[in-house]
Order: sequence, then structure tokens, then C-alpha cells
Amino acid sequence: MDKPEYLKKQEKEQKEYEARCKRCGACCGMKDNDPCLNLRKDGGGKYYCDVYENRIGMHKTVSGKEFACVPIRDLYPNLPFKGCAYYK
Repeated sequence: MDKPEYLKKQEKEQKEYEARCKRCGACCGMKDNDPCLNLRKDGGGKYYCDVYENRIGMHKTVSGKEFACVPIRDLYPNLPFKGCAYYK
């Protein structure tokens, strides 16, 4: 497989993987009651990241704690959130 094909395959797999997200906000701190400052809730009750395209890196929670946001694939399969679409 040449590089352009491989990159397309990676991009497709990433989109498929992220499509599994239920937008529950758990991985962004909603279950801990100290969510990321960038976490927002839409009119339908689903959560989203206000800086999604630039989310990777250091951020703060509502209480001011610093944390490193990483791609969800870096956490999988060790996600602690039962019911999460990524949890196995």
C-alpha cells in the first residue's frame, strides 16, 4: 500500500472510530463533576468540545486543574467508563 492510500485508510478508520462516540461527556470530566472548560452541551443534551480541532494538549477543568487532552484512541481499550461506545 502506498503512502497516500495508507493515509486515506488511517483517516477513514479515525472517522469510523470517532463516529462511535455517544457524546456523553464522560471522557471530558462530566462523570467526575469537574469537566474541561471547553466542554459544551447542545440543545439536545449532547456534549461537544468547543475547541475540538485543537483539543490535543494541555487544558484546564472548571476547578482549574490542568490535564493533557489526548486522542481517545490513546486511552482505548482501558477506558473506565462503562457504557461508553469505546469501552470493551
